[in-house]
Amino acid sequence: MTKVLEAEALHTFYGKSHILHGVTMEVREGEIVTLLGRNGAGKTTTLRSLVGLTHAREGAVRILGHATTDWPSYRIAGLGVGYVPEGRRIFANLTVEENLKVPVDRAGPWNIPRVYQLFPRLAERKSNKGRQLSGGEQEMLAIARALLLNPKILLLDEPSQGLAPIIVQDVFNVVVAMRKEGMSVLLVEQNVRAAVEIADRAYVLDDGKVVYEGPAAEFAQDEERVRALAGASAEKWEEVE
Repeated sequence: MTKVLEAEALHTFYGKSHILHGVTMEVREGEIVTLLGRNGAGKTTTLRSLVGLTHAREGAVRILGHATTDWPSYRIAGLGVGYVPEGRRIFANLTVEENLKVPVDRAGPWNIPRVYQLFPRLAERKSNKGRQLSGGEQEMLAIARALLLNPKILLLDEPSQGLAPIIVQDVFNVVVAMRKEGMSVLLVEQNVRAAVEIADRAYVLDDGKVVYEGPAAEFAQDEERVRALAGASAEKWEEVE
């Protein structure tokens, strides 16, 4: 399977604070990879290093065959990389429809009518301001906005954060649908059980280092390790079809 994203021995700093210590990982074409770890393990920093928001001081990043280690984020996005940051970051004073018109048009199958088919709730609320949406609707809007870039790779940072379980399942069903479309997904998640149910492979970060790499199903069977990571998210996850 073709590698669409590779990180090799990344060392990333915030000022003098050394956050990532030699992180190496890859995402292959048409798979979901989940990046797990406790708060402060370095998950968000890894994503930021991959998309050019916080450049690694050492190491290398390759995306879709290009050496992108020192590229600015807009150039990386132009390759076909969608990024949904933690906290959603939608425009609170714009309507749903106006939010969806913000991304630059890229050729591909995703457009506003198709996004409304995927997220009927957004169609129902297209005239509502971003601040009037629920947390789940805001997350849907953030994902929809990224899809309008027609990305080949989608990076999601904590999409289930603060959402009710039934809404989490809706969001994760969308992630599974992206894989069926041939899109590659890198998913950072605190909800360990939910993530390993839908992912093909898993990486676990601890203190900025990769401490596990392998099939997500194999990791899911290690109950002790899952419980240690899951914490408050240790509830049983209903299987996503």
